[in-house]
Amino acid sequence: MLIPLSDDDRQLYRPTWLTNTFLALNIVVFVVQLLLPNFTASYSAVPLEITTGQDLIGVSAVARPDGGTVEIPQGPGPRPVFLTLITAMFMHGDWLHIGGNLLFLWIFGNNVEHRFGSKRFFAFYLGSGLAAGLAHTFLDPQSQIPMLGASGAISGILGAYLVLFPRNIVKVLIFLWIIPVPAFVVIGLWIASQMIGGAGMLAEMVNNQIPTEGVSYGAHLGGLLAGLSLGLLFRFRMKEEPENVFYRKLPPPLPRAS
Repeated sequence: MLIPLSDDDRQLYRPTWLTNTFLALNIVVFVVQLLLPNFTASYSAVPLEITTGQDLIGVSAVARPDGGTVEIPQGPGPRPVFLTLITAMFMHGDWLHIGGNLLFLWIFGNNVEHRFGSKRFFAFYLGSGLAAGLAHTFLDPQSQIPMLGASGAISGILGAYLVLFPRNIVKVLIFLWIIPVPAFVVIGLWIASQMIGGAGMLAEMVNNQIPTEGVSYGAHLGGLLAGLSLGLLFRFRMKEEPENVFYRKLPPPLPRAS
């Protein structure tokens, strides 16, 4: 398993305030979740709420893979209920969940923001998160299980990073070694893992089985496709290729003696 630790962003010549703001906002919302337990039940996104437009309140009994049921509290959320697609992308289930997401956002987000510009990056981040939430809802529209996490939006960032900086070097931890690996390898392996996991989840759903994992591969792939599409669109709409933030100008060649 490859765990990214950092990438080469020494050539970034301005702060990426929006990425830092998203990092801070995710942390603040997570603290609110810890302090206000009902907050998670009210502001996470539930597919059945999105498809019907009705806010679920009370307790939902959801079947478990072993044949039993689990009770999930549902609290009153924002109006309209579709706003939970936005609030959910700043919420997390536990420390490991938020830690992994913020690590990827910290490593890859600043490069994409630097290339897009803050205004485009703001729309891009929210757009990728919304695409992820809608993809998850489309795959299981009757689900009453809450969905939350920044993974969908960050998947979009990975897609754009793959388009814009495929050869950038990323330092990764593999077992006990830290090695430099091209970004297209790191992100490519992540995409492969998501496709394998998504195929397994889809097979369970086709066979009328309840997914055994608590990971929304559909949301991840939905955000990824949005990021790839918007990243390619941005490149094609540019009249000129902007200077790559990792490009170093070489000195002019010395004149040859005649």
